[in-house]
Amino acid sequence: MEPAQVVVIGSGIIGRSWAMVFAGGGLRVKLYDVVQPQITSALEYISKEMKELEKSGMLKGTLSAEKQLSLISGCMDLKTAIEGAVFIQECIPEKLELKKEIFGQLDLIVNNDVILSSSTSTLLPTKLFTGLKHVKQCIVAHPVNPPYYVPLVELVPHPETEPSTMDKTHALMKKVGQSPIRLTKEIDGFALNRLQYAVISEAWRLVGEGVVSPADLDLVMSDGLGMRYAFIGPFETMHLNAEGMTNYCEKYRGGMIHVLKTFGPVPDFSGETEQKISQAMSEKTPADPEHLKARRAWRDECLMGLAKLKKQMKSN
Repeated sequence: MEPAQVVVIGSGIIGRSWAMVFAGGGLRVKLYDVVQPQITSALEYISKEMKELEKSGMLKGTLSAEKQLSLISGCMDLKTAIEGAVFIQECIPEKLELKKEIFGQLDLIVNNDVILSSSTSTLLPTKLFTGLKHVKQCIVAHPVNPPYYVPLVELVPHPETEPSTMDKTHALMKKVGQSPIRLTKEIDGFALNRLQYAVISEAWRLVGEGVVSPADLDLVMSDGLGMRYAFIGPFETMHLNAEGMTNYCEKYRGGMIHVLKTFGPVPDFSGETEQKISQAMSEKTPADPEHLKARRAWRDECLMGLAKLKKQMKSN
């Protein structure tokens, strides 16, 4: 049997990573963009990345890098790109009008079976898909950047999304090695960013009030909370840190409520605190393209190593 075909719309950082994810799952991938040099650059990047991952033993899937690369091709014609596709993942810049335009174009040419999915991290499905005749086939599949190294995908439906669209997308994401979660309805920030922004907000306040330095604050996460959150979430942490969840709440609900009531207003993320945090981060990693690229490469290598360790631990 021929492998199923998916289309990735946009060949930037997220689009390239998605193409690698899908090829790793044994799917044929059409990488669509409107600029040929951008497609060429993306294919060269993917080829180099996959070969390096194979050398280090960190390539996803059971196929060789050469076989996975043979599954990916570029395309500049939208109609040609979607022929035979079962799933389309949009990855263009985070601008509502641009995304609505591409989904409007797709709405005119897709059949009633293909799923239309967006990688958006901030735009609600009702903003993106309302009014499309294929709205039942539309869904947000928000990855964590970069999706090849971090498997979580948030699936967020439009109010008119068919349950089968959610089910098929969930199954596809599992097939290609991602970790999909289902939101039952849309909400600003989805789940991941609401949790992330809550942490960032309190981190900002603690630094702004002079309680802790930016560097030490980051250590609280990387060498503290983050270590256990890499394997279990906040609810299981509570459950294991007492004789079950009920016991934890009996012991700590009063203290939690007391501390939470001392939280200040939402910061404006500017001014003196911004300068203080920016200076501390730049001392660690200068904010120029060369240093940032190197640090991101280090981050991705760490994430891949962690993913490999988690996979080994789950199989034991």
